[in-house]
Amino acid sequence: MPKKQKKSGSSGGTPATVVLTAAGAEFSVHAYDHDPASPSYGEEASEALGVAPERVFKTLVADVDGKLTVAVVPVAGQLDLKALAAAVGGKRAAMADPAAAERATGYVRGGISPLGQRKALPTVLDASASDHATICVSAGRRGLEVELAPGDLASLTSAVLARIGRV
Repeated sequence: MPKKQKKSGSSGGTPATVVLTAAGAEFSVHAYDHDPASPSYGEEASEALGVAPERVFKTLVADVDGKLTVAVVPVAGQLDLKALAAAVGGKRAAMADPAAAERATGYVRGGISPLGQRKALPTVLDASASDHATICVSAGRRGLEVELAPGDLASLTSAVLARIGRV
């Protein structure tokens, strides 16, 4: 695992990296040139960083029975909304309105990180994350990913682990 990055809010860190630093978590930050024309932010990150798409996770915000909920799934697949609802004890899930997701998290679409969000939202991490020593998630802006152990991500977000992704 790479050494712990030294980031702080005053040195250009994002809320996600500030949370990781404050927690003393081991992580590394990976930057790449974001192409605004890219159809998939997650696949773009995977290709730009040379990381298998099964290890790069996208952060999606869904509405589960009227409550915003974060889903973290591999970019190689899709979110199973029924499985997400079941994982948090809900009945029905739909993708959240992008503006509502941005307001609740404090991040822009394509740069939403599961870490350092404005409001603590219930979070579900796809159980496939446990298959890897480290995974990559958005560090809080387009073109910036953070690599960390899935257990650290789950702990810092109080995430439930469940099979919510599908290929």
